[in-house]
Amino acid sequence: MENNPFVNIFNAPELKKRLLFLLGALAVFRVAAAIPIPGINTDVLRQLFAAHENGILGFMNIFSGGALGKFSILALGIMPYINASIIISLVRGAHIFPALDRMHKEGEAGRRKENQITRIFTLFLAALQGSMMTFAITKVQGAGGVAAVVNPSVFFFITTVLTLCAGTMFVMWLGEQITEKGVGNGISLIIFAGIVDRLPSAIMEVINRVKADEMDFFMALVIFAAAIIITGLVVWLETAQRQIPVQYAKRQVGNKMYGGQTSYLPLKIDQSGVIAVIFASSVISLPLTIASFNREAPWAQRLLEFMNHNSVWYMVLFSALIIFFCYFYNSMTINPADLADNMKKWGGFIPGIRPGEPTKNYIEWVMNRLTFCGAIAVCLISVLPDFFRAQFNVDFYFGGTALLIVVGVALDTVSQIQAHLLARNYEPLLKGSRKIKGRWFNVGQ
Repeated sequence: MENNPFVNIFNAPELKKRLLFLLGALAVFRVAAAIPIPGINTDVLRQLFAAHENGILGFMNIFSGGALGKFSILALGIMPYINASIIISLVRGAHIFPALDRMHKEGEAGRRKENQITRIFTLFLAALQGSMMTFAITKVQGAGGVAAVVNPSVFFFITTVLTLCAGTMFVMWLGEQITEKGVGNGISLIIFAGIVDRLPSAIMEVINRVKADEMDFFMALVIFAAAIIITGLVVWLETAQRQIPVQYAKRQVGNKMYGGQTSYLPLKIDQSGVIAVIFASSVISLPLTIASFNREAPWAQRLLEFMNHNSVWYMVLFSALIIFFCYFYNSMTINPADLADNMKKWGGFIPGIRPGEPTKNYIEWVMNRLTFCGAIAVCLISVLPDFFRAQFNVDFYFGGTALLIVVGVALDTVSQIQAHLLARNYEPLLKGSRKIKGRWFNVGQ
């Protein structure tokens, strides 16, 4: 039983405390996501989202955990923060403002300043998106001409925008608290919770359709089998690595010989994980969400027709954004020049490759090809739901963006839990040891 990871979690007080905080924070998020903004006719919104369940509105509603469908106080969700992070990262990567570059290189203090700028920009984007969304929902009408907003006054507009902004800032703060006091990445876990919350209802929907003879039983089995296979492929994609061998030359320091060992430089096939998918979804959803609430406008009709989820153009644009953010994220997180310099400093080299510039070029060559293969695989998985909807009229939202996010976040969270457990297992060794003249000796109990 001592080797059971599930039992070990409850034997680690610090980890148990973090997990309880995580569960409590996610419960608060789910409760807040169910609180609608006053003055909204939820029946009209229910009709709107039911009629466009397989369109961009249905996708965004799943992505927000149902908050958008209720037009709750968290209807904007975390999207303004993600968009702000994207824009700040792009501006820094393009070296438009040298002050941002210097700030990013100042260590922890610089990152705190950059985070503060991102928060302020998030508030600006939340006010902008909230204003557009509030104005758009005042134009929505249901069956019989019933308006979605009971009293679309100036007071309603101002209070709704302020509420949406406060909801976004609350979700952003909650995500940061989860990252600091819980386990895993808070922002990703909030998106994860919103998607998983819809999973039971999606499964029941398929079962009910089979009972009502709206779907063939064999087709339902094919759907669930495909979901299991795709989940396995996503797990493989998120864990697959290319290991570049690194040989360290022998060197003598005093009377001792160091080096002569072989290690590996691990490069993941999907280095960006769920970040590229989340970024691409956030960018493409903003204009489509605004257009979905303004269906009567000619520009909105053209945009929605052109960017329909079943259209080739939507799949091409979505895939192009995923590929771009895969390359962009890798360029921001991995610096081949630094890797090559560190290898050279410690006497390491890649067999058959000269140290210095040739090593940097080789790492770049490997990274570019790994990123391309990983990005193509992510694109294929992301557009699978749209393909199944178009070909088989399948409403169950499996695979695609949702599956990549769920599996990626789950794997990352499990790895962090394992890291906490591993750190805890080393504590008794240090507590039962004493450092004497630079060496550790076991002193017993």
